[in-house]
Amino acid sequence: MPIHVYDIATSRPVAILLRPGKTPSGREVCRHVCRLVRRIRLHWPNTRLTIRGDGHYGRPEVMAWCEANAVNYIFGLPGNAVLNRLLEPVADDVRVQRAESQAPVLRRYAETRYGAKSWGCERRVAARIEASTMGLDIRCVVTNLAAGSAEWLYDTLYCARGQAENLIKLHKGQLASDRTSCRSALANQVRLVLHTAAYWLMLTVRDAIPKPQPLASAEFVTLRLRLLKIAGRITKTATRIRIAFATACPEAELFRGVARSLQLAGP
Repeated sequence: MPIHVYDIATSRPVAILLRPGKTPSGREVCRHVCRLVRRIRLHWPNTRLTIRGDGHYGRPEVMAWCEANAVNYIFGLPGNAVLNRLLEPVADDVRVQRAESQAPVLRRYAETRYGAKSWGCERRVAARIEASTMGLDIRCVVTNLAAGSAEWLYDTLYCARGQAENLIKLHKGQLASDRTSCRSALANQVRLVLHTAAYWLMLTVRDAIPKPQPLASAEFVTLRLRLLKIAGRITKTATRIRIAFATACPEAELFRGVARSLQLAGP
């Protein structure tokens, strides 16, 4: 079960690490975060970092390390009886308002201070409370960010994690990086590195496409079908390689432009 870390703004992979297929412990996650932050700060020492992850990574060891090393975090937080009791006044109000208005769905946001026994302190918790005809649904996140409303923390900052899920799908589903069938863990990690290199190549090609073009935001499988798996006649000479496409090739001009933009500058 690999750990995937991405820069969402650029879709670039930061770290892809193979690990056993079980829930990571707090010490394991803390080691990964520490190593990752150290390498990032080696190049950008003054950059403010915010780590976003689901509930598997919201361990007390990780939160304590982030707070001690000036790293912001926002992690999913599983619900429990204590959290439900703290949020009950707002949740009950949402239920009543939805019933009175006969709305199919009503959503509100709230925040509170909560401290689990394993934490040793209280931390800020933001909650999304949604009442519908199916019942009440409460989702919580824990963070050390002091600014921002509960709605912004959950909807804008935390839910942007969904884009990382899309990038993982590109990596696994469209580049087949989930094929780690070797007997050796080291061999599987090497395969994962090769798949990540393929991800970088496809991302580089997509970034070279002008933004007005529809393929500038296409998935990798579409790029492969439209730009890579096409027929052409290749002529190799002493100084250059010529590629001739069929006159009806719809992406010939785009291919030419991408090739020129990726061409290394001459001496």
